[in-house]
Amino acid sequence: MSRNTCVIAGGGPAGAVLALLLARSGVQVTLLEKHGDFLRDFRGDTIHPSTLGVLDELGLAGEFHRLPHRKTRRMEIHTDDAVIPLADLSKLGSRYPYIAFVPQWDFLNLITTAAARYPGFRLLMNTEVTGVIREGDAVRGLRYRDAGGEHELRATLTVAADGRHSDVRRAAGLVPVEHGAPMDVVWFRLPREPADPDETFLRVSTGHLMVSINRESYWQLAYVIPKGGFEALKGRGIEALRAPVARMLPYLADRTELIGDFGDVSVLSVALNRLRRWHRPGLLVIGDAAHAMSPVFGVGINLAVQDAVAAANLLAGPLLSGEEIPESLLARVQRRRTPPTVITQFAQRMVQNRLIRPVLTDGSRPVRLPRDISRLPLIAPLARRFVGLGVRPEHVRTPEADIRARYR
Repeated sequence: MSRNTCVIAGGGPAGAVLALLLARSGVQVTLLEKHGDFLRDFRGDTIHPSTLGVLDELGLAGEFHRLPHRKTRRMEIHTDDAVIPLADLSKLGSRYPYIAFVPQWDFLNLITTAAARYPGFRLLMNTEVTGVIREGDAVRGLRYRDAGGEHELRATLTVAADGRHSDVRRAAGLVPVEHGAPMDVVWFRLPREPADPDETFLRVSTGHLMVSINRESYWQLAYVIPKGGFEALKGRGIEALRAPVARMLPYLADRTELIGDFGDVSVLSVALNRLRRWHRPGLLVIGDAAHAMSPVFGVGINLAVQDAVAAANLLAGPLLSGEEIPESLLARVQRRRTPPTVITQFAQRMVQNRLIRPVLTDGSRPVRLPRDISRLPLIAPLARRFVGLGVRPEHVRTPEADIRARYR
C-alpha cells in the first residue's frame, strides 16, 4: 500500500488540470487513467476562451497554440434557406476571442506533460479503479488494478474525475439526478476538400440536425438522432444515414459512400444530470462525474476545467499544510461551482426543448429562428459571453511552488 496527499481518478480534462495545478503548487498527487493513452475518438475538443485564459495563466498558451488546431470566431446555424449568426466571439474583448478545435488527446498530453515537470506528480496509465478505501464514513484513497495486480493507494483527499459513468462516484454511493435529453449523437468523419465551406456550424433542417466541424483535412460530423434511436436507424440500413447527410450538406454527397457501414460511426448517449452532493468526507467529485453536460454549446470540457481551477484554488494550501481536509471546505467547492453548472444546464435544456426536441419529433414542422441572433440587443453580448467565457470563469490563484526548496 502506498500513500499520496491527493489521488485523482480519471485522466480527462478535470482530473488532468487539477493534477497539474496541485503538482505545480507542490502537492504530492497521483493521477489514475484506466486506458493506456488518451486516444479516444470523437471526444469533445472545443477549447473555449475561458480555458485558453487558464492556459495563459499557467504559461502554456504558447505550447497549446503550437498544437495543430483551428480557430472559430463565429457560431452559425444553417437552415434550409438562411445562415443565422449565433455568436460572434471576435467581439468578446478577451485575449483569445475564439474557440480552438484541438483533439482532446493533444490537449491532455499537453497538460500531463506540463504536470510531469513537477516531482510531486505521478501518472498511472492502464490503471482501473476498483473501489474506494473507507474508514467509517470517510474515503481514504482508492483500490485499483493494473498489470501487476491489485493495489491500494491511500490519500488525504480522493477526487473523482472519472466521467459521467464514474466508478468512484458509484462506490461512494452518490447518485446524480437525471434531467433528461431528447437526443443521442452519431459521430463520423468524411474527407474535406478545398472547395468546401470553411466554418464549423450547426445544420438544421425539417426533421434533422447535424453539427459540422472543420478539422482541416476532414469533417467531423455529428448527426443528431432521437434518444435511444440508434438501433432503429441501423434497422433502416446505412442509406438512412447517408441520405440526410447528402441532402443537408450537398458538397458531401459524392463522399457519403465512404460511410461503409455502421462500424464506421461512434454513438454518444447524451446525458444531462448533476449530483445533489459533490462530496463525502475525504472525497470530492468534479467534472462530468459531478455533472454530465449536454453537447449543446460544446462547453463540457470548459466546465470541467473551471471545476478543477476552483478546486485547486481552495484546496492546494490546506493540502500542502498536511492537515485533514474538512468536508466543509469540499462543500465550498460545490457551492462555488453549482451556479455555473445549474445556469449552463438550464440553457442547454432550453435549447433541447425549444429546438432539438421539436425538430426530431415533428418532421413536418419548418424550422423558424430569428434571422440574426448575434445582433439582437442584450442577447448578443450575453450569448457570446456565455459561449466564450461561461458563468463565473475561474482564474488560477495558486502560486507556483519553489520546487527546488521543497525537494532538496
